[in-house]
Amino acid sequence: MRTLRVGSAGQEVFVLQTALDRADYNPGEIDGIFGTRTLSAVQRFQRANGLVADGIVGMLTWSMLRPYLVGYVTHSINRGETFWQLAEKYNTSVSAIRTANPNINPLNIQVGTRIIVPLSFDVVPTDIPISSELNALMIEGLAMRYPFIRVGSLGTSVMGKDLLFMRLGTGRTQVAYNAAHHANEWITSYVLLKYVEDLSRAFASGGNIYNISANELLNNVNLTVIPMVNPDGVDLVTGVLSQGTFYNQARAISAAYPDVPFPEGWKANILGTDLNLNYPAGWELARDIKFAQGFTSPAPRDYVGTEPLSAPESQAMEQFTLQNDFRLILAYHTQGRVIYWKYLDYEPPRSREIGEAFAASSGYELSLTPPESAYAGYKDWFIQTYNRPGYTIEVGVGTSPLPLSQFPIIYSNNIGILTLGMALI
Repeated sequence: MRTLRVGSAGQEVFVLQTALDRADYNPGEIDGIFGTRTLSAVQRFQRANGLVADGIVGMLTWSMLRPYLVGYVTHSINRGETFWQLAEKYNTSVSAIRTANPNINPLNIQVGTRIIVPLSFDVVPTDIPISSELNALMIEGLAMRYPFIRVGSLGTSVMGKDLLFMRLGTGRTQVAYNAAHHANEWITSYVLLKYVEDLSRAFASGGNIYNISANELLNNVNLTVIPMVNPDGVDLVTGVLSQGTFYNQARAISAAYPDVPFPEGWKANILGTDLNLNYPAGWELARDIKFAQGFTSPAPRDYVGTEPLSAPESQAMEQFTLQNDFRLILAYHTQGRVIYWKYLDYEPPRSREIGEAFAASSGYELSLTPPESAYAGYKDWFIQTYNRPGYTIEVGVGTSPLPLSQFPIIYSNNIGILTLGMALI
């Protein structure tokens, strides 16, 4: 996180205000503007934590705020301390501490043992713009609260950012969900992150999600979730990337396509390749269509790249998929309330049946992909390669990036899809 002070604005100020609010230092409205209320909250937080109360949020202040972003603290056990006392001290629950520390016997805790103490709030906020760094912090926090979540990287972006994934479940049947192939569709990252949090909570407590036992789901299925395929592009759209070589290069690319607003209209990776047009499934046809539309060079959207898998992000997705045995995939986008389920004449076994169940649970339309977008997508390549069910889920209504005010209804509409994707395969 960069250094912030009065007058700063943007995504990182949203993050700052969220952390202060979670720490009970009221920063006022969480609006992404570092004003006097936020200044007062920062100074009070700094004083309480032994820092110079200068109101400047630098490395030390961010370090002290970090627990309020990842949602946990690490505590070293003192003589006589119990889980109940820690729950009281940190305003959390004994069950949350037990879940985060499955290998520690609460009746025989050794002095000096370091344990994870989850804090009282949800890890995943859904009311502030996201970034690749916030994505990584949320994934860390979820994995620490719920150690049955395994975390890894399937590759790196153009700018060297990890393409992170989470894996849950012990079943033999593998399924995979991904989001944010397109930069300005970053709201879909929150859909997957929030679902992982809710599913994990239900699993840990022996509860249900979408009226289905979370234990049954994760005992039968091995779920992989890739919340952010295009981290560089997301950072550009949400304003975290606002200077430097890559930003200047993206701005120059955008200038050649003045009808696409910058940066909010940016869908591509940071070098101007549309990742969901970069897979080897009718790529040449996609090239012909998009070239005819005028997207003949690196662009904010719809440029197919120099060849299939020319982008490191799509190449990493392809290789990761080949290394696994996914029986079903969901790819999340934001171009309307619709589910695309076929590629050309491929109709994988049970794909229509599962798609109809998705449509019934969400209210979305089950449809064929429009011809101008029918090639070179991840879903297209998956179906072509495996002849297994693959779906592009288009959420929300309006121009991307969709406002976060739509998140509650989007999430409500998609809990069924995300759960049935595991239950029906």
